[in-house]
Amino acid sequence: MEPVEIIEDGLLLRPWRSADADAVHRACQDPDIQRWSAVPRPYLPEHAAEFVTTGSATGWAQGTGAQFAVCDDGTGELLASIDLISIDRVLDSAEVGYWTAPWARGRGVAVRAIRALARWAFDALKLRRLIWQAEIGNHASRLVALRAGFQISGELRLAHPAEGGRPEGWIGSLFPADLAAPGAPFPYGPDTLQARRAAVFGRPQPVLFATVGDTELRLRALEERDLPELTRTCQDEETVRWTTVPHPYRPEHAEGYLRDLVRPAWARGTAATFAVADPDDRYVASIDLRIHTKDPLVGDVGYMTAPHARGRGYLPAALAALCTWGFTTLRLARIEWGCNVGNTASRRAAEKAGFTVEGTLRGGVQHRGERQDVWIGGLLPQDLV
Repeated sequence: MEPVEIIEDGLLLRPWRSADADAVHRACQDPDIQRWSAVPRPYLPEHAAEFVTTGSATGWAQGTGAQFAVCDDGTGELLASIDLISIDRVLDSAEVGYWTAPWARGRGVAVRAIRALARWAFDALKLRRLIWQAEIGNHASRLVALRAGFQISGELRLAHPAEGGRPEGWIGSLFPADLAAPGAPFPYGPDTLQARRAAVFGRPQPVLFATVGDTELRLRALEERDLPELTRTCQDEETVRWTTVPHPYRPEHAEGYLRDLVRPAWARGTAATFAVADPDDRYVASIDLRIHTKDPLVGDVGYMTAPHARGRGYLPAALAALCTWGFTTLRLARIEWGCNVGNTASRRAAEKAGFTVEGTLRGGVQHRGERQDVWIGGLLPQDLV
């Protein structure tokens, strides 16, 4: 396959040149490129030199891939890298990979480059489908793919996950009919719900603050050092009575909870679980906010308090802080709460945080082998004072 140049929408996509090595080396020092791609770490000048010469030429020569430097069509400045890899002539399919140099972000470079590359792949190579894959948690790449027209349809285990990364990935596909015309507006602009949440969940979990009298609480990511206290909390008879934690609760349950539920939910952007910590940074409670799968503007909360910290007003303050974050940062329109009828401690915490108890669901949940009635309530942004 002969190398080509593509000019579209202010960009020049061209084969790599040896003179690009310095700019590639500089770009690949970026922490996000190193975190989410398979570039060597540390990334050395010889890696860049090999990439722009031998590495980039191989795919062209064998007809299995097409690697492009993405440059400004006017100045020639290197802006990004985009590849067409794993070209499959049986399925007429290929995969797209890309990164944007840190100095070129926020300008729609990757979306424009994908559109240009896809148009060439569909028209010149007669491909019928392009595939996109990214590690779960790489919300920036996911947002680019959505803006370029990819339909993200599921998850799969990655064949070559990044070093230290998660083995699970998102997968999406692009067909010719999905491709917008050059210069067409991008969907999911900066002020949309998708873009705002990608910015939130694509970064480490924030720290929130709540005050009870003279005591300042920190809501931070749950960590391994919290697991012994979390285990003791989940072994408490009141926790067992009112929640669905395993019983008997063992340390491996806490480890699995953090590894298999808490961290993957943040990576997927579906939930945020916080440890509530006292001024000594000791775990005093857990609290989480989950986004409904059927209505992205609605969330629901769950919480539990360590036995030694009960009765101090920590939970209502933490709950109010979490809900404020949910309304302002995640742009939720409603947050829901529920607990088994009789759990007056949970109900008092919710009411003190501003929730209105709206009714009872008869036989609303299956709880330890029996159907239980459930109190339900809701919180709207205007309910917070």
